[in-house]
Amino acid sequence: MYLNTHSWYSFKYGTIPPKELFEEAVRHNVYTLALTDINSTSACLNFVRLSQKYPVKPVLGIDFRNGAEQQFVGLAKNNEGFKELNDFLSKHLHEELPIPDKAPDFENVFVIYPFYKAPAELSSHEFIGVSPTDLNRLRFSDWRNRQEKLVVQQTVTFRNKRDFNAHRLLRAIDNNTLLSKLPKSEEGELHHRMLTHQKLEEVYADFPQLMENTEQLLHDCEITFDFSKEDHKNQRYYTNSEEEDYQLLRKLAFDGLPYRYEDPSDKILDRIDMELDIIKQKGFTSYFLINWDIVNYARKKGYFYVGRGSGANSIVAYLLRITDVDPIDLDLYFERFINLYRENPPDFDIDFSWRDREDVTRYIFERFNHVALLATYSTFKFRAVVRELGKVFGLPPHEIDMLSEGKIGNDEYGKLVLQYGKLIEDFPSHLSIHAGGILISEKPIHYYTATDLPPKGYPTTHFDMVVAEDVGLYKFDILSQRGLGKIKDALEIVKVNQPDDPQFDIHDMKFLKRDPLIKNMLREAQAIGCFYVESPAMRMLLRKLRADDYLGLVAASSIIRPGVAKSGMMREYILRFRHPERRKEAHPTMLKIMPDTFGVMVYQEDVIKVAHYFAGLTLAEADVLRRGMSGKYRSRDEFQKVRNKYFENCQEKGYTLELSKEIWRQIESFAGYAFSKGHSASYAVESFQSLFLKAYYPLEYMVATVNNFGGFYRTEIYIHEARMHGAEVHPPCVNVSTHNTQIEGKDVYLGFELVKDLEHKAVEAIVQERQKNGLFKQLDEFVKRVPISLEQLSLLIRVGAFKFTGKNKKELLWKAHFMLGKNKKSAPGASLFEVDYKQFTLPRLSYNLLEDAFDEMELIGFPLCSPFILLDGPLKSTVLVKDLAKYAGKEVVIMGYLVAIKNTSTSKGGRMNFGTFLDMDGHFIDTVHFPPSAAKYPFRGAGIYTITGKVVEEFEFYTIEVNSMEKERYIDDPRYTDSGDQLPL
Repeated sequence: MYLNTHSWYSFKYGTIPPKELFEEAVRHNVYTLALTDINSTSACLNFVRLSQKYPVKPVLGIDFRNGAEQQFVGLAKNNEGFKELNDFLSKHLHEELPIPDKAPDFENVFVIYPFYKAPAELSSHEFIGVSPTDLNRLRFSDWRNRQEKLVVQQTVTFRNKRDFNAHRLLRAIDNNTLLSKLPKSEEGELHHRMLTHQKLEEVYADFPQLMENTEQLLHDCEITFDFSKEDHKNQRYYTNSEEEDYQLLRKLAFDGLPYRYEDPSDKILDRIDMELDIIKQKGFTSYFLINWDIVNYARKKGYFYVGRGSGANSIVAYLLRITDVDPIDLDLYFERFINLYRENPPDFDIDFSWRDREDVTRYIFERFNHVALLATYSTFKFRAVVRELGKVFGLPPHEIDMLSEGKIGNDEYGKLVLQYGKLIEDFPSHLSIHAGGILISEKPIHYYTATDLPPKGYPTTHFDMVVAEDVGLYKFDILSQRGLGKIKDALEIVKVNQPDDPQFDIHDMKFLKRDPLIKNMLREAQAIGCFYVESPAMRMLLRKLRADDYLGLVAASSIIRPGVAKSGMMREYILRFRHPERRKEAHPTMLKIMPDTFGVMVYQEDVIKVAHYFAGLTLAEADVLRRGMSGKYRSRDEFQKVRNKYFENCQEKGYTLELSKEIWRQIESFAGYAFSKGHSASYAVESFQSLFLKAYYPLEYMVATVNNFGGFYRTEIYIHEARMHGAEVHPPCVNVSTHNTQIEGKDVYLGFELVKDLEHKAVEAIVQERQKNGLFKQLDEFVKRVPISLEQLSLLIRVGAFKFTGKNKKELLWKAHFMLGKNKKSAPGASLFEVDYKQFTLPRLSYNLLEDAFDEMELIGFPLCSPFILLDGPLKSTVLVKDLAKYAGKEVVIMGYLVAIKNTSTSKGGRMNFGTFLDMDGHFIDTVHFPPSAAKYPFRGAGIYTITGKVVEEFEFYTIEVNSMEKERYIDDPRYTDSGDQLPL
């Protein structure tokens, strides 16, 4: 009976979750409810899905507004009407047009104008909404004689006064204003609540026809969506028919056979036929072909990519070169990839270089008809919303800081901020873009949602992946990462820097798996810069495992994930890996299910195996369990039913409750975080490729790493790693450097992009002039050839870009000032005539080489010398990492240069840290800071620390449990403390 209802997806306006709208309707004996969020369709599909559980008919519409001012409400008569509404809203959102006063001539939409904006003439599908506050005016209006065009418009935005207060705060946040200055026109009315049908009849007793009109209008609206998932809504055919698709897929699979298998066995051929048959039965043929089309385009363009996700368990995907993972060789679990009970297609996460992803996205939008990016909902987080509310109440910054930490005094406003902060927490705030989800639908996307046009420039849905899957729209994941850019660039650099080296195929995994240098690097965790294996946690795991093969790395890639590590299963896996006798402690059924991982759940598909074979769930139930563990579905009824079935089956099988709970704990602790085996195997392929380059071409690979903005660590660590492999590292040079870092033999010249405040146009001018007219010889000549400002030239001198001249920086800076003193800010234009600059004879200028280090720290963020030579005073320890074994179990004092910090919490909520440092030889120190130490001796920024703590050994990996820690002083900056020469800057 309500035709203007808002959920909390009327962003920063509505306050009621969609599910609670139905509960509110049931409480008020309301059996028809129109959802009309403000310029939003985010809740629409889920609203229809939820309605199946309530005796309430759903109607969909949109409340069209300019800001808070309502223009009209559109209600969809049917699915075509919903598309019309979405077409109209999307056009205005894409083009940033205001909503007009008059609605377009819809064919399948009812339009309701607010009473105060009633147009003189109405079409057959147009009506006037009369709110309770309009009734007095209606009595004296001409519309009282045209009641057939009037309907009840009791807007519903709130449930109670608390909702209304939250709404006003949201409106103040949206308007970036103090609550006391929020205009009344920007907020709703307290009476915008749901009333019982009986109460509405009482309110409109003098105009009963309005009630009848409203009931008839809502009765004439009927919208349906299929949530059974029996038939997906993705693009149905890649060619022209299902049979053509199948024949093409089969042809492509067998065409790819010679590339993957020289002599395919019957097992391989049978697997291909089985997969093709199930893919066809499930209707996923076009899904595979579209993914093939995308990677085929990438290969033609020379783009590197990695296909991963559960689809990597598929031999068809392997043959189509969507993935590089051999499911036969790895014995990947087929049912994790696909089975007849699985409703959604397998996941294909395709990673491209961060430089190439945008072009691939463009290609997809141009290649296929009905394409949209997938949205996510950004929600209010407690600390952020407390800050916003603090500003709304006009609190000073220091009080807001205290409140965001949960500290509160006796201040009334502070209590309100925390009270409403908790209420508004987790409200949806606005739409964002999914990291890589793209929908390619059979029908125009506006049959399901309106679309925004965010900065990326592509239509973006109003709903997220969970809602998309509910209606049968399954995403294609087109992602980006820097690791692929590193590999691609390294190969190009190798060709130039080592042109005489033999050619190799970086995609030949059979060759890479046998390489002895890679095996040694894995055992010793010498993997800085290498994809997915360089972090301190991964380095620690690899050293403890001492695994040196591909399968060992595949397992490590999954057990490092948070759930597995925190559950204790990572340690158990290491124990069983290193001590075969411990494997006997595994439950016989678990060991039989997972012999390769010694009965320890390591991969995501292990959830399906354990649920199916250990607990006797069907494959369909096991897949619901796996998906439910992700958290997105855990509250769903179907997940709770499967959980109950798990324990019932375990009891029937005679397992003890203790065992059943322990296995459930293991499932619950990691299923949402662990990778599928195929996914981990895909990551391991890229890891092996980067390990190969690091093993044989470490300098070229480190340069590529720097040029792709690193990985886990900051640029300084990759420069350090290059030096550890024999590089001679130089500051940027006007005769060698470009934006990117360059390498000539073993000489590495940093790129100009690393220099703070150096302008892109200045770099372009330098590189173009050098390429056109050759190298520069002296500063004077450089200034004559390159139009540059004194400010920019000074940056180049200070960073060492004119080191080749043999002149010290102070002399060069004086010369620069004499030549360009009148051009301090803007670069002068190129001169038509050669300018003779006045020559000056300078006195001998004092210069301290350590000044370079301080210039480098200021301009590129780190010194190119060892930071230990900058210490103020003698060393407090000479202990090195190589000495730690002899100190095991003892207290030690060691000095380290801070590399990375990881913050975490104990099981009791205490704050603790893991630290990574470099010793004086350049090797890694790993530290553990338990809560007492972390609180008393916190990290105090970059620099060198003296660390005192106990050396602890586990699986031959040494860490220091820190008792105390002190940051050391550097020498005073010699640029400002020497009695030397003042520079004219």
